Amino acid sequence: MSHQAWNGVGMKGLWLCVGLLACAPRPRAQEPRPARRDVAVAPGLTVLMEDSLALLAGKRIAVITNQTGVDAEGRSVVDLLHRDPRARAANITVVRLFSPEHGIRGVADRPDLPDEIDRATGLTVHSLYTRETIPPPDSLLRDLDAVVFDLQDIGTRTWTYVGVMVYAMRAAARAGIPFVVLDRPNPISGRVEGPLLDAALANPEDPTPERRGRAYALYPAPLRHGMTMGELARWFAAELAMPVTLHVVPMRGWRRSMYWDDTKLPWIVPSPAMVTLTSATLYPALVAFERSNLSVGRGTDLPFQRVGAPWLDAQQVVDSLNTRGLSGVRFEAERFTPRNPTDAKYGNRAIPGVRIVLVDRDRAQMARVGAAVLWAIAKVHPDSLEVNARGWDERFGMPSVREGLLGRGDPDELIDAQLPSVVAWQQATRQYLIYR
Repeated sequence: MSHQAWNGVGMKGLWLCVGLLACAPRPRAQEPRPARRDVAVAPGLTVLMEDSLALLAGKRIAVITNQTGVDAEGRSVVDLLHRDPRARAANITVVRLFSPEHGIRGVADRPDLPDEIDRATGLTVHSLYTRETIPPPDSLLRDLDAVVFDLQDIGTRTWTYVGVMVYAMRAAARAGIPFVVLDRPNPISGRVEGPLLDAALANPEDPTPERRGRAYALYPAPLRHGMTMGELARWFAAELAMPVTLHVVPMRGWRRSMYWDDTKLPWIVPSPAMVTLTSATLYPALVAFERSNLSVGRGTDLPFQRVGAPWLDAQQVVDSLNTRGLSGVRFEAERFTPRNPTDAKYGNRAIPGVRIVLVDRDRAQMARVGAAVLWAIAKVHPDSLEVNARGWDERFGMPSVREGLLGRGDPDELIDAQLPSVVAWQQATRQYLIYR
């Protein structure tokens, strides 16, 4: 599968195209609008509006997005492509909208989200989250000329918005229309770590009545993959041999060392429990605990920064963890009360817990943190701790790691054993990276 790139001035006008169909020649760039001086990074939407609208000129399009799909000024991709004079001059017509898990505004935390009407445009927002993440129906793509995708990833393999992208790319290929990804920062940087997902647990295919999809467990990749949505799109298109015409409109100014707050872009909560950048940074360590009888702090002000349960001897667990001397974090015993948590764990009960305090995010290794937390709790509470083996493995990655931790194996040794496969994955995917 070929990969081509056209460069204008710097990053302006750069389109990355993948597919069995030829990419169109680069049109003339429009005059860019002055960049905000306090913004270090311009997301793909900003770049699209400044110099790449010819990519969509004269086309009837659908947009897959939610509240995170905004430019550097906070303006919605839907508003810009529907109303902005530049889009109107390019004769772009937004025909319909699609939303992922949590809905178009990112506030729903339940399955079976209904379609709704977007009040600003009058367009129908078609939900791509029923009992699970689903692809756009083929029938809703047949009258289109392109699909535009603008959603924020969180940098962890389990994020279902990536599943939406993969399913939608496949649907666009079936419809024979281009798929345009407006790239966004990886909020927890380009760092890669953690176990790869066991291939036996992965399923990148569309869900069917006979077999549910796994938008949160698509393909063998590290727990913390370090890629952007655009880079992931390039990788999946090639790895899954999709006959899709893929255009990635890249960001301007992003570097792999950047966390979200380095970009100077406003933090827009991408899902109800991802309230801060700290929660997003610690998310890889604790996401697998969703499939245990421990609360991960849903219904509190610090989701994914703590774990707790009524039976937990928090101080003993904290003492075990702090003696390990993990880099970049420390652990504190506390009590917290989940208020009407969406996971229904210990609602409105004060429970003992362990809080993870992020001291140095550049030194902290989230896979080691998560492994150490499971190891410590299993050591202190071998009879009280309950872990759904399949659910845990689909999130953390490897059954052998879970089995070793529950058997009191050394967490650092278990994570170290995964390093060769992680390094091999990095080498294999380097060709799909866009940024340094």
